[in-house]
Amino acid sequence: MQNIDLICVGKLNAKYFAEGVAEYQKRLAAFASFRIVELPEEKIEEKNASDAVVKKALDKEGRAILGSVRKGAAIVALCIEGKQISSEELAQFLADRANSGAGDVAFVIGSSHGLSDEVKRAAALRFSMGRITMPHQLARLVLTEQIYRACTINAGMKYHK
Repeated sequence: MQNIDLICVGKLNAKYFAEGVAEYQKRLAAFASFRIVELPEEKIEEKNASDAVVKKALDKEGRAILGSVRKGAAIVALCIEGKQISSEELAQFLADRANSGAGDVAFVIGSSHGLSDEVKRAAALRFSMGRITMPHQLARLVLTEQIYRACTINAGMKYHK
């Protein structure tokens, strides 16, 4: 069974997001070993922090992210400059990984400041969910649903229309 991890900086605070993620996490159990790893966001005290302060925080978060990735897993970094792909293309990416013999995948959602350059460089795929801006908690729910959708596509189920 394929290992699919969702590594997130920050916690789900809103009950409705947590319930939605939990529902798709439960559904995903039929297709993959799916786990969510929550890492703490680095606190930046200054409201208008310098680029150097933000970079230092991102670098620390990046080390924690990379330390949480399973050995050999393909990293999928969610970032604004990433490639926009369809649900079918995401399904194909997961299928290709599963069929390669090195099937583990780690999706990564960074903090409100984004992801470190080190994480982006390590990514097999830089993925963007579009040009819109959304809260990270909502991004986690949408991504979890899309991973579930990709798994149902690969299984030939009717969920995807």
